[in-house]
Amino acid sequence: MSLRALAFIVTTFAALVATGAAAQGLSAQERREVVTGAAELIETRYVYPDKGREIATALRADVEAFDQVEPDAFAAALTQRLRALSNDGHFAVEHRPDAAGNESREAIDGAHLKDSLERWYGVGVNHGFESVRRLEDGIGYLDLRVFAPVDMGGDLMAGAMSLLAQSPALIIDLRHNGGGMDDAVSMLAAYLLDGSAELSSIYDRPSDQLSRTFTPSWVPGRRFGPDKPVYILTSRRTFSAAEAFAYDMQAMKRAVVVGERSGGGAHPFEYRSITPNFVLSLPEKRSVSPITGRNWEGQGVIPDVETSADRALAEALTLAKTAIAGRD
Repeated sequence: MSLRALAFIVTTFAALVATGAAAQGLSAQERREVVTGAAELIETRYVYPDKGREIATALRADVEAFDQVEPDAFAAALTQRLRALSNDGHFAVEHRPDAAGNESREAIDGAHLKDSLERWYGVGVNHGFESVRRLEDGIGYLDLRVFAPVDMGGDLMAGAMSLLAQSPALIIDLRHNGGGMDDAVSMLAAYLLDGSAELSSIYDRPSDQLSRTFTPSWVPGRRFGPDKPVYILTSRRTFSAAEAFAYDMQAMKRAVVVGERSGGGAHPFEYRSITPNFVLSLPEKRSVSPITGRNWEGQGVIPDVETSADRALAEALTLAKTAIAGRD
């Protein structure tokens, strides 16, 4: 799995029904094992050690409060409690016996989530490419709903950006984008730059290592390039990898962010098995901008031009027209 998985996965985990799972209630002992198992993982692996210990202590104190016997309702309640304790939207618990299958509590790789990855990133959502078109005055417009893995949607990105490369200005709409994969973020950023550039690094708490991230020096098709105006639309629904793209482009002064403050999720997570029947999305990492030294966790990406999500496209289009006119 990529370091930064699609965040709308996180926000919908509690509502998913485990495929083929038996419709039976959970015993008090089973619920206790999940809660205490999650507490152990959080205590040892959550991105902030002190906060992880606080969350774990609170969970253990609350263990008897989780009285839902239906597995998905129990997972939803535990998810809600974790987010309330942490204010971290990447936390989630899911009833997924097909994905877990063991009690090792190790990270679950993509092979175990193949069907889910296809559903979240695949042809059913057109790998995230909702709309690619030219607006008034030839201004390019890309409505991207998810950052699909490059091995799934990279060819569509190359095609879309080649079509938009000749535009005098570009609007990238991330108002409905809940996140996705790091490699897709890096690829899209490369089309707006010239050569390779450094994006936000990832600090991994368990290993205490910082991994630097760079855009590829070469991408297929035509680049939009580093000089023409770019506007990125955001809303409260913009989250995780979508925020990473907006934040980095803003910090590099490569784009103007227009719209609402985004959701505030800068902690990439791993899927970890708690028990054979439950999976925890555990934020173990944090993004670190090489420019600001910070990230957008909790506060979101702050727009350069703040307006409602509904007004963002019209505002960006006005800005783009003015910028084009000024270049003539």
